[in-house]
Amino acid sequence: MHIKTLVAVSAGLVLSGCCAFKCCEERCSYPATVDEGFVSLFNGFDLEGWEGAVGMYGVDPKEPGVLQCFPDRQVKGQPGNLITKKQYGNFILRFEFMMPENGNNGLGIRTPSADVDAAYHGMCELQLLDDGGSAYYDKAAKKDKLKPYQYTGSVYGIVPSLRDNVGKQLGWKDKNFTGGGSYVRKPGMWNFAEVKVIGSEIEYYLNGYLITKADVSKFKGDGDTPDKRKHPGLHNKRGHIGWLGHGHNVKWKNIRIKELPCCAKMGEVCPKQAMKAPCGFETYFNGCESQLEKMWKGVTTTEKFDRPLVRQAATAEKRAAMQKEADELMRKHWSVRNGNLYFDGFKGGYSLATRKDYGDFEMWADWRIMSITGDSGLYLRGLPQVQIWDAHNQWHIGSGGLYNNNYKKTGNISKALKIADRQVGDWNRFYVKMVGDKVTVKLNGELVVDNVSLENLWDRDKPIPACEQIELQCHGDPLEWRNIFIRSL
Repeated sequence: MHIKTLVAVSAGLVLSGCCAFKCCEERCSYPATVDEGFVSLFNGFDLEGWEGAVGMYGVDPKEPGVLQCFPDRQVKGQPGNLITKKQYGNFILRFEFMMPENGNNGLGIRTPSADVDAAYHGMCELQLLDDGGSAYYDKAAKKDKLKPYQYTGSVYGIVPSLRDNVGKQLGWKDKNFTGGGSYVRKPGMWNFAEVKVIGSEIEYYLNGYLITKADVSKFKGDGDTPDKRKHPGLHNKRGHIGWLGHGHNVKWKNIRIKELPCCAKMGEVCPKQAMKAPCGFETYFNGCESQLEKMWKGVTTTEKFDRPLVRQAATAEKRAAMQKEADELMRKHWSVRNGNLYFDGFKGGYSLATRKDYGDFEMWADWRIMSITGDSGLYLRGLPQVQIWDAHNQWHIGSGGLYNNNYKKTGNISKALKIADRQVGDWNRFYVKMVGDKVTVKLNGELVVDNVSLENLWDRDKPIPACEQIELQCHGDPLEWRNIFIRSL
């Protein structure tokens, strides 16, 4: 070959290689954060963007960031409805609320104005109530005082919400709820709600539980609903969103919304967001139901079988028997919901583990807690833990820290370097790298653990296992995971 030709060909190969490397690099890049597209409806200071009973609602300087209904400010003869200036069609609404004892309010959906009763002239009213309060529930007789369609989350007068939260929670968690089978927390405690309104369908999630699933297209609204009332606004396509005051000091915060297109369908919208695995990573979960059984196994605490040394010392027959027990519990408490890996938080449920063991590895995982003061974590090589919790309402320490490290004795930092957590109900993204006993964690693109040794909580005198399973921890709270990718190093 002629020398000039050879040089030209060689140069072409080099350029081609650079382009290929660049393309591969772009293909392998993975976003460090999750952008869900929600916008705030409440700025935390005033009622900008709201209209209606603006004199009755506001912010107490002693509680910044909290929207409150002040019943003593209500103008006699005027409704206590505060509505958004903007109108909405399809949307997902997330918010936190706190009820006073026997408190009563409502969430108006697609209401035409602040002057009408949203329960009838709007698409509907979704009830907000202290369900277990003495005005609404007889605790001694264990009997409701209201109609089933009048409790929190109900499509008022039309579709009742779920009220079966009896004997399901762990002991100390059960005490959080107001009673009567309700999923509402006691007066003075914050609740997290996510409401999806798409076409004629409504889904209401309260503290992580789906309590209402309704389709109002089944009714004409001419008196054919369970309450036998006319609902002329039942099939409104658009309207305002509002809080419907009934003379009680109800509180809200972190109110945000995501608008959806008119073609949106329930079950195919946020929070589902399947991602493709980065180069070299194995997909453990990104939305397929079959991945739960294929890639994961249950964990049981029976006979301390959640500890690596106990499992490793057992016979093959013993391990098989205990795994069978663990998998049965897994199927009862872990499922795929809306394309997400969901843990119900009920008693009897426990952690989920990878079927494959890992030594050194990298991992991406999306997670969200759906209850105020919620708690979870990641076990690395079978050891606790990379902490997950509600950093904003409880400890005011960020998620991601190596919670069980004994910092005072060993100098291994246990707390996250900063709070990088999103609000309860919003998705977070972990990047975790483990080499030897050293762990690095990034949360939503922020470095929160910088090459810190993970200690062996189960036996502090022994080194951590060289190779073991990775676990999604349960801690008695509902939570969701998605987009979990792992690769060995």
